[in-house]
Amino acid sequence: MSEMIVAVDRALEILLTLYNNGKEMGVSEIGRILDLHKSTIHRSLATLENKGFVYQNKETGKYWLGIKIYAMGLLIGEKLSLGDLVKPYAKELFDEFQEVVNVSILDKSSTGAYKTIIILKEVDTNKVLSVNPNIGSSSDAHTSSVGKCLLAFSKDIDFEKVSKKPLKEYTENTLSNWDDLIDELEEVRKNGYAIDDEEQEIGLTCIGAPILDREGHAVAAISLSGPSSRMKKGDFEEKILKVKETAQNISMVVRQLN
Repeated sequence: MSEMIVAVDRALEILLTLYNNGKEMGVSEIGRILDLHKSTIHRSLATLENKGFVYQNKETGKYWLGIKIYAMGLLIGEKLSLGDLVKPYAKELFDEFQEVVNVSILDKSSTGAYKTIIILKEVDTNKVLSVNPNIGSSSDAHTSSVGKCLLAFSKDIDFEKVSKKPLKEYTENTLSNWDDLIDELEEVRKNGYAIDDEEQEIGLTCIGAPILDREGHAVAAISLSGPSSRMKKGDFEEKILKVKETAQNISMVVRQLN
């Protein structure tokens, strides 16, 4: 790793070790995990403690994350919206495949079917799609890859309530039977992604994956969309893997903030 400052890297590894273990830790325990001498760990901890990033429990002699970390986390949570957090990952996904990337959340306020709302998108304005909704627009969740991910992984989904209303059909591929939809959502949970196979618009294919919090519940979902002729060509499986990987990377960041 070029230009890496060893002392800084070591200090960050100590903070991450404390965070990942979720408890106070002693110098020897941290040293064993990081394969470093106690004296090295002790010097790094002393520096971090001086800046407020860790504190030492005087009764046990063990260390835990300090008030400065807590304050920074609060500030990040207040200033950084979900869209801000997701944007660089969405841009990277768009840059790789040059297809539309949408990030959506679930609208549970509707008295009818659950809907998804787009909160971020990356798109090439020179490419024309028949379906290319703007930020803030909504669509029925059962028709889209992001919607299926949100239904599959969100908590407090009241299927008994919404299943009393029929599922609107948009194309011959739209899932219009609740039993079929529930079966597909089980597959989404098992596979970690969903496909919109021309269910909202003939000729349009989307791959979606959920963005999950610490409890494994969806806070949002990300999708890659484009004409079926391009999306389903030889690299379709690669697109699926990349969408899943992108969602997993975002999920890791989300879990550190909540």
